[in-house]
Amino acid sequence: MNVYNTLGYGFAEVVYKDAMELEFIKKEVNYIREEALQINYKGQLLKHYFFSDFTINQNIIVEVKSNKEGIIDEYISQTLNYLKASGIKLGLVVNFGKSSVEYKRLIY
Repeated sequence: MNVYNTLGYGFAEVVYKDAMELEFIKKEVNYIREEALQINYKGQLLKHYFFSDFTINQNIIVEVKSNKEGIIDEYISQTLNYLKASGIKLGLVVNFGKSSVEYKRLIY
């Protein structure tokens, strides 16, 4: 909420990610930005990775969006796929693209 209250809406996603990272550092939150996560397919690791915007405490994936349409099904599906592939159970999609911040908590 600090990020949204300070910046408002309408910036590119990367601006919000940069601001969120500063807040995580300030609050001493254990995080990894754009962590490369491999996908296990039938016991084999695929050669391509996906990158979570943030992985918090090794147990929450946070996806950051800035979309005036809000949190659309595509973002939910993307985050659920990340959860499934990573083995992480909890995800959060945060959208800064509207006149009020939106978020959706996802459990896989």
